[in-house]
Amino acid sequence: MKKPFLLLIILCMTIIANAQVRQIPLKDFFKNAEKNGYQISPDGNYFSYLTSWENRMNVFVQKVGSNEAVRVTSATERDISSYFWKGNNKIMYLQDKAGDENFKLYSVNKDGSGLKLLSPEDKVRTEIVDDLEDIDDYMLVNMNERNPQAFDVYRINVNTGEKKMIAENPGNIMSWMTDHDGKLRIATASDGVNSILMYRETEDAPFKEVLVTNFRESVEPLFFSFDNKFVYASSNLGRDKSAIVKFDIANGKEMEMMYENPNVDVSGLSYSKKRKVLTAISYVKEKREMKFLDAVAEKRYNRLKKELGDYEVVIAGANKNEDKFLVRTYSDRSLGSYYFYDQASDKLSKIAEVSPWINESELAVQKPVSYTSRDGLTINGYLTLPVGVEAKNLPVVMNIHGGPWARDNWGFNPEVQFLVNRGYAVLQVNYRGSTGYGRKFWEASFKEWGKKMQDDVSDGVKWLISEGIANPKKVGIYGGSYGGYATLAGLAFSPELYACGVDYVGVSNLFTFMKTIPPYWEPFRKMMYEMVGNPETDSALFVAASPVYHADKIVAPLFVAQGKMDPRVNIAESDQMVDAMKKRGIDVEYLVKDNEGHGFRNQENRFDFYGSMEKFLAKHLK
Repeated sequence: MKKPFLLLIILCMTIIANAQVRQIPLKDFFKNAEKNGYQISPDGNYFSYLTSWENRMNVFVQKVGSNEAVRVTSATERDISSYFWKGNNKIMYLQDKAGDENFKLYSVNKDGSGLKLLSPEDKVRTEIVDDLEDIDDYMLVNMNERNPQAFDVYRINVNTGEKKMIAENPGNIMSWMTDHDGKLRIATASDGVNSILMYRETEDAPFKEVLVTNFRESVEPLFFSFDNKFVYASSNLGRDKSAIVKFDIANGKEMEMMYENPNVDVSGLSYSKKRKVLTAISYVKEKREMKFLDAVAEKRYNRLKKELGDYEVVIAGANKNEDKFLVRTYSDRSLGSYYFYDQASDKLSKIAEVSPWINESELAVQKPVSYTSRDGLTINGYLTLPVGVEAKNLPVVMNIHGGPWARDNWGFNPEVQFLVNRGYAVLQVNYRGSTGYGRKFWEASFKEWGKKMQDDVSDGVKWLISEGIANPKKVGIYGGSYGGYATLAGLAFSPELYACGVDYVGVSNLFTFMKTIPPYWEPFRKMMYEMVGNPETDSALFVAASPVYHADKIVAPLFVAQGKMDPRVNIAESDQMVDAMKKRGIDVEYLVKDNEGHGFRNQENRFDFYGSMEKFLAKHLK
């Protein structure tokens, strides 16, 4: 009697293990969040958040404790890009047109009245330098109105739009920084290959150079000390990994190394403005990690973590008095929720789920992995496997991040979960050049587009095959921006590895890419020449690394998606690649959105792209 019963149990377990999970509707992954981007007013009496209205993300304001909310913006063509409170009664927001990234600044009262366009200038990009939270009527902004290549700093009246230039950019300054009183006192300049840290004691004094380093070394000021005399910074001077340091800004010297990690760069440092204390250092290994510097902040975090369980817990905002907090949770399988924490009453209340239609029990675990490249580097990444399916001989999508000087992180990724739900294993690769792993790992990517950077991706495919996870005949490659370039390079330079590829706003020709970069990237041009190559002196490298010149080697089907208004990767990059493929009679699909830029923000365009991508991958990988 025992043996049949045991066989029944084994049979049931096998059925469960091989059961396919529900196919979740595509729109559930890519539609606008229910509510997101929560912020709290300085007095702690109001919440604001982004939610969909007319299929666009707009700002709503709601009194704490009320169920009623007021819509304060009316965007119908383009999502609100970002927003913040200015005082207790006004919302400021940025919005571009059709993805051109020429952001304009608007102000509106918290009841939706008094809408004002503060930067109406055409073909001008506005950036926030300092919201001057202690000064009601003014803030500091960057604008390239005078010169498309250089951003000057203006003090702008948030009620009238009247502005006054307080710092003219000589053409080489890349960033500006204020002290705790809102005074503009630090500038970082570049001659293309050298970074120049500049400082002044007062706004009336001229900036002076205090430190010059090659761009490979950097001191990144994070904020001033509370007496405005020195700064805290992330620095890799004389070391491979960036560390948190106390920095004598007037003399350009490190005073004290506060924290370093032997494995990764450290750049996160938090503080309490009210109590004037440093609170925590944060950094990312496989996941985010914290080192607390303040008992109050640590106690608060532990109290929240205890109630919220296994989710990542982040303080997303606080009122000026720092006794009311917005708390955000997330995981690899959930976009999480927002909570309101009243410290005085020690009460934690759930405000909203970001995407309540997502059932995390149906989604897959994102597992940190690593493998060794062919020349001995450790390559880190994340592997996500379909639920309920044995991890053997699976169709695979290599999902390659953009940048390329960025990195993939642990957390909810709608693309990854969508692909895994459709039955694909997904490997995300932090190839050489990905940030966070130190200077040597970053520098190992210089002039290696299409070569060793691409080898790291190819080695990931071979690792999956050697582990028995990947079906060697069913591997696809997909990515956006540099990830789109890596897709084209993979198909051209390793055609034996891939059954198909999806290129999303990717570079195809290094010569034309260098010619069409935005004008405000001009100071970076010499740096790009060292990191990618010089089109004149490295012309052979550019020809060898540009997929458009190797279209004859591509045999796998290709799908290309592009925004017509993209200022970073011009539409010509995709046009010339598609033309080269069509001339050879290779199967290529081409999707262009006239009202998008570097990536699709409008949800109907996301639906079109991922719907087309789903059909394309199903045709060629299943």
